[in-house]
Amino acid sequence: MKLGKLARGLMFAALVPTVTHAQEVILKVAHFAPPTSPGHTKFVVPWCDKVAAESAGRIRCQHYPAMMLGGTAPQLLSQVRDGVADVVWTLPGYTPGRLPLTEVFELPFICTDQESSSRAVWDFVEKHTMGEFAGLKPIAVWVPGSFAMHLRDKELKSLADLKDLKIRGSSRLTTRLLASLGAQPVGMPMTQMAESLSKGIIEATMLPWEVVPSTKVHELTKYSVEFGGEHTMSTTVQMFVMNRKKYDSLPPELKKVIDDNSGRETSAWISAQLKTADAAGLQTVIDRGNTVRRLPAEEMAKWQQATRPVIEEWIEEVSAKGADGRKLYEDAVALVQHHSGRK
Repeated sequence: MKLGKLARGLMFAALVPTVTHAQEVILKVAHFAPPTSPGHTKFVVPWCDKVAAESAGRIRCQHYPAMMLGGTAPQLLSQVRDGVADVVWTLPGYTPGRLPLTEVFELPFICTDQESSSRAVWDFVEKHTMGEFAGLKPIAVWVPGSFAMHLRDKELKSLADLKDLKIRGSSRLTTRLLASLGAQPVGMPMTQMAESLSKGIIEATMLPWEVVPSTKVHELTKYSVEFGGEHTMSTTVQMFVMNRKKYDSLPPELKKVIDDNSGRETSAWISAQLKTADAAGLQTVIDRGNTVRRLPAEEMAKWQQATRPVIEEWIEEVSAKGADGRKLYEDAVALVQHHSGRK
């Protein structure tokens, strides 16, 4: 009888490590966008579903879109570093100066198509800027589609039409670009954009097509402008990052699941998911009856010349802090060209 109890006790003890080892991990995933946004439905939720499947259900996400954990969009980076959230989708541009080198891809006329450019962004981060991600495990870093400009009640046909126009930009480099073009830039996160448009605080906004339907921008504007040429005039760096301590606490097999769903190709995949929403966003604007215009490459050559000082200012700014700004800029350009299949 005693031997039977001892045997059962030993069996139970043997099972304890297995139970602990298989413990479920809950990831609190937070971001700024509405739950109806393409970012949430086309990459955040599918990414979570994928890691859940590959971990046999041991990793699960709890979703907190639209700042449901509290705070404001610029606080997301602090929230993930402090462990308030485990994973966040955010923009370096929401916290100016905290990832200044990674922002290089927001400079005018660097990026080409978004998937190639996103691969370049990831490679640049791995090569040059991992120090800016202290306390974080980068999952993906990418650029969405090229920004279009959406205007309340003024049609834009040339550079001269931008003079003194109050335009929302999502980052400091976008606002600098707008200022170089003669506009009056207004920096603000996306969460404040719709109300500012409706009240006339801003007269236009820079935004990729995929974001338009979920933010109702097509209902608040009458005109939209795309910018021609082989390079995008403006875009924004975005990132999906995990709290480093949370990642380090995972057992090796769950770290591998996260690692297998991180990196260059994950960055390109996220960008591709958003690309599929661009056509739908454009169609929403057309169906509304809004006017859509595409400025030709020859017009954009004037814009590119006007924005060159923004690039030189960034180079001087980061060089003054000890980095080789020109080398970083040239490397970013070269990585985009490489991934775009150009020399």
